[in-house]
Amino acid sequence: MRYDEFGLFHENADEFGLPWNGPPNVRRAFVDVDPDSGRRVSALVWGDSAPELVLVHGGAQNAHTWDTVALALQHPLVCIDLPGHGHSDWRDDHDYWPWSLAPDVATAMRALAPDAGVLCGMSLGGLTSIIVAADNPDLVHRLVVVDVTPWSTDQKGAAIGAFVGGPAVFDTFDTLLARTIEHNPTRSISSLRRGVLHNAKELTDGSWAWRYDRPTGDRGAPDTLHYAPLWESLASFPGPALLARGSTSPVVEDADATEFERRCVDGRVIVVEGAGHSIQGDKPLELARILEAELTAW
Repeated sequence: MRYDEFGLFHENADEFGLPWNGPPNVRRAFVDVDPDSGRRVSALVWGDSAPELVLVHGGAQNAHTWDTVALALQHPLVCIDLPGHGHSDWRDDHDYWPWSLAPDVATAMRALAPDAGVLCGMSLGGLTSIIVAADNPDLVHRLVVVDVTPWSTDQKGAAIGAFVGGPAVFDTFDTLLARTIEHNPTRSISSLRRGVLHNAKELTDGSWAWRYDRPTGDRGAPDTLHYAPLWESLASFPGPALLARGSTSPVVEDADATEFERRCVDGRVIVVEGAGHSIQGDKPLELARILEAELTAW
């Protein structure tokens, strides 16, 4: 199956009623993050001007999850592929927890978007972004966290874990797509098909495998790792922080949202109605409006 990662943007525009004036100006970039091993982090760079915004996807996703949001915003921005995801290199230790990812994300930001000011991360990318913001206040002036907080119970991400922890290889593309549709009932089939094309690859024998690496680092499994120390990181970030919460998502509970506001120096919570965990997939135009307001405020 022929795949052109820059050839599907018109589908995003059509599905969400965005004006289409031809292909956007997007390029793929790579940043060296580990000189000893030669490991690189990849990113999509939108526009020619200095990026104003950096977007970081969730676990088992990739930079293309933000395509519709980027099209709607029409601001110069950078979408980073987390290590072990998309077109970024895999780590030899397969450690993909926030503490290991944050230094690489910060390095990529300094190389590609040193003056962006606004950092937005979703799920695993959101937890990673909290650390990046806390450790690099010169890089991050405003923080947006999409549908995640430093959680304290395993059950919140159970449905996500069930999907991500499924088979790594599928006999056919249609089999992979069918499982994706089954686990994402709120999304359109066309949207999920694009997502699979961006997030999987055809192997030489005709089977299909996910592009992301499976985490096996020594920090524990995703369903047992507790992120409580990240509350302290969030509290140490000196700038405004916004939590965008999906109204139908099980990941963020009322108590988590309250704690987010309490911990932040300047914290706010917005509920996106009709959105699940993946707000950028379920309600991308609403998320774009939220980010537009953050860019305007910055």
